[in-house]
Amino acid sequence: MSGHSPKLRSLRDRLRQIVLFEAGGLVLITPPFAWASGVALADSIGLLLLLALLAALWNGVYNTGFDWLDGRLTGRCADRRPLPLRAVHAAGFEGGLLLMSLPVVMVWTGMDWREALVADIALASAYVVYAFGFNLAYDRAFPINPLGAEAVAHAD
Repeated sequence: MSGHSPKLRSLRDRLRQIVLFEAGGLVLITPPFAWASGVALADSIGLLLLLALLAALWNGVYNTGFDWLDGRLTGRCADRRPLPLRAVHAAGFEGGLLLMSLPVVMVWTGMDWREALVADIALASAYVVYAFGFNLAYDRAFPINPLGAEAVAHAD
């Protein structure tokens, strides 16, 4: 354990990350989900919006906790996370979300638990791939400045 606590994303940055992630996920994943599941597009949009809200709440909690733990153990900022750990991060996020979303999918669609589990696993699998790519791109587009915004402003 390094004992060093690297800078975490600001609340504003975390909110931007969540909004961009969820909006992109809805645009990319809703149409194929509706087609593959046989759930009407309007119902799929409603379900995925509800799941996006659940995921957004989980996103803030999970990512902040994961970033904090990774930073405490390694001393690095989240935007410098190695690729194998990014895969673990994405899978852990989706696994936790799967546990919370399965009952929602069952109630919303009327699917039995097996059908809902298959649909939810398909969604989770799509989102694992999406989360991996999105978070890598987000970290490249919006790196964490370890000195803080104030230091950058004074450096100019």
